[in-house]
Amino acid sequence: MADIDPGDLLLFARIVECGSFSAAAERVGQPKSTVSRRLSLLEAQLGERLLQRTTRRLVLTEFGASLLEHARKVTEEVEAAGALAQHRQQAPSGLLRVSMPGDFANHAMGALMARFMEKYPAISLEIDLSPRRVDLVAEGYDLAIRMGNLPDDSTLAARAVAISKLALYASPGYTTLRGLPEQPDDLYKHDLLSLPPKANGMIRWKLLRGKTEWERELPARMIANSPELLVRMACTGIGIAASTELFAQSFLESGQLVRVLPEWSFPTVTGWAVFPGRRLMPAKTRVFLDMLESLGSPVGATRAPLP
Repeated sequence: MADIDPGDLLLFARIVECGSFSAAAERVGQPKSTVSRRLSLLEAQLGERLLQRTTRRLVLTEFGASLLEHARKVTEEVEAAGALAQHRQQAPSGLLRVSMPGDFANHAMGALMARFMEKYPAISLEIDLSPRRVDLVAEGYDLAIRMGNLPDDSTLAARAVAISKLALYASPGYTTLRGLPEQPDDLYKHDLLSLPPKANGMIRWKLLRGKTEWERELPARMIANSPELLVRMACTGIGIAASTELFAQSFLESGQLVRVLPEWSFPTVTGWAVFPGRRLMPAKTRVFLDMLESLGSPVGATRAPLP
């Protein structure tokens, strides 16, 4: 059997989609006789009927129904290629809805988003900084920035955009009063400020020193889903905070915080740009992702390779 012309499969799909040879001929811009002849030649090449013709309608045969699935894939590819070409030529525009952690937005994204808006005047931004995890598809968001492990979700795609380093910090006043832990087990004697989660009144911390791991459940004096708040609370002297260098750096430089157990750190946390797994990404989302790639390396975060 000679190779099947993808154009004939595309034509077959158009005939089924339009419901008649006349409508399909108008859709593809060819005479009705040509459309009918090309389908007959395809059937002859395949050795089976694809459509039963009656005076009132066209009916798919069993074989035609099976082939239609493949023909529609050809149609999708052709449409995607045409949309991509048009998509690349058009200036990005429209409303871009993004969800991200408030702390991250305030410390790492302000200047970058200002440059983005200046570069793309036809794009309007709607930024959600609530701590809840929005449903991108159901709520109509174009992209979200999320930290840590991602749940499996076939409707979403993700790219790693940053890696955050977490460590322990306390104020000089606190360490003068309570002393500095010399080893991780000493943390049981201290007031701890931690990010979630918390289970049965305890947090679970995992600390690394080279190839050595220390992992325990610990009582927490305070739980908050804001690393910036934890750092600021540590500055008041109420406890030892687990937070990222991004938020702690300025307080370290000013002397308001000191590093606790400096040889130990938490496993790094990946920051992800998450977006609906559409076949063709809107231009407004694509250019925003391009901007995130150029985010650079804010204090305590380094670029991660994008998949």
